[in-house]
Amino acid sequence: MNIPEWVKDSIFYQIFPDRFANGDLTNDPPNVQAWGSPPDPIHFQGGDLTGIEQKLDYLQDLGINAIYLNPIFLSPSTHRYNTVDYYRIDPKLGTLDDFRRLLKKVHERGMRLILDGVFNHCGRGFFAFNDVLENGKNSPYIDWFFVRGFPLNAYSRGKATRYEGWWGFKSLPKLNTHQPAVRRYIYEVARYWVEEGIDGWRLDVPNEIDDDEFWAEFRQVVKSANPNAYLVGEIWDLLPRWVNDNHFDGVMHYPLRSAILDVLRGKTGINDFYARLLQIEQTYGQESLFGLYLLLGSHDTERVKTLLNGDAQKLRLAYLLLFAFPGTPSIYYGDEVGMEGGRDPDCRGAFPWDESEWDHDLRQWVQKLIEIRRQTPLLRRGKWKLLEPANCDGIVRIIREGGGEQLFILANLNSEPCRVKIPTASDDPTVNKNFRDLLGNQFSVVVNHNQVEITLPGLSGGYFSSGLL
Repeated sequence: MNIPEWVKDSIFYQIFPDRFANGDLTNDPPNVQAWGSPPDPIHFQGGDLTGIEQKLDYLQDLGINAIYLNPIFLSPSTHRYNTVDYYRIDPKLGTLDDFRRLLKKVHERGMRLILDGVFNHCGRGFFAFNDVLENGKNSPYIDWFFVRGFPLNAYSRGKATRYEGWWGFKSLPKLNTHQPAVRRYIYEVARYWVEEGIDGWRLDVPNEIDDDEFWAEFRQVVKSANPNAYLVGEIWDLLPRWVNDNHFDGVMHYPLRSAILDVLRGKTGINDFYARLLQIEQTYGQESLFGLYLLLGSHDTERVKTLLNGDAQKLRLAYLLLFAFPGTPSIYYGDEVGMEGGRDPDCRGAFPWDESEWDHDLRQWVQKLIEIRRQTPLLRRGKWKLLEPANCDGIVRIIREGGGEQLFILANLNSEPCRVKIPTASDDPTVNKNFRDLLGNQFSVVVNHNQVEITLPGLSGGYFSSGLL
């Protein structure tokens, strides 16, 4: 796997554009909702590209160096997954010049930016589908879609459609990517925005374009425009087919998210957690893990703080574990300040820029984890392995190692304290006394020749290093 090196050093921040920051009131729709109103699928709240540009200082202060934007192209919906024009920035977000200015500012700061590529389906206002609606069987674009008859009933309520929509939604006509003209159009779109300067694509539901040749050609087009572009697919299951040099550099790591949150919520035990981690490694292999996009939340999931019932200790452990794995960690906008919300649309609320509403302890913890990962090459490029549970059930023990160094990630999932024994390569107590938690926790550490004993309080953990194998 030829994964772009910058990906391994990145911390992503996912932004749902309408709800992050409103930097330009002049492009708000006339019926814009008040910022912070309960989110729904219809009403816009005014977030835009200028708002993102104005908050780059905030992102860099957090430690972010890569941004993933949900769709920004012309669309009638807040989520913009029903694209009308793949070449036009939605005016409610700004102009092409606004986008170019944002991208320039991002790159000047040494940051990266990827866009959401929605190529399985489009919106009903997309020029080709609109032509089919107008001209019926005489449309030159009829083969761009899966049409079964006329009239299409694209807007009527209660009547069956005569075309295929994504998951049956009338508003999302499915594109026929078997057609050469459709493929050419998508490839041209992909190349255009890479040549504009974006650093890659997050591909929406790519498994629903079940065509290896399509994705191999897509990759070739993108990589020919920028060999260092990052391609990451929205794949929810363990499917190694999608991670290779003919598909994507990585996928959204929902299986790891589920494993972490399930064990912290008590839905599974540590043995199941270990089994799932080993299955992930066996499925993808060590090298491919470094291209995976690590996440605890997204626009398609409940907020992580809500899922963990606001438990501060479990939230800290969830992020500690996430940042311990190979791949590129990400933060879903607002999760770092403790935003809450259920499933869509509740997980897509407006960012609370009033700092009195923030969970400052959580933000500082995330900020610290990001800084430690930046300072610690092993967390970005070191190989990883699991040590079997020992001493107490509920202790996660992970090792990251390489270049003659070793880092232990320890997490006590019990509510009670537990003493953890770690073997070291040296039997010299003067060497082992340097054993420390990089996160700065003051745990009880006892050195006994070639073994270190650490007492971890309940629901706590750390990254422990002596600098030597």
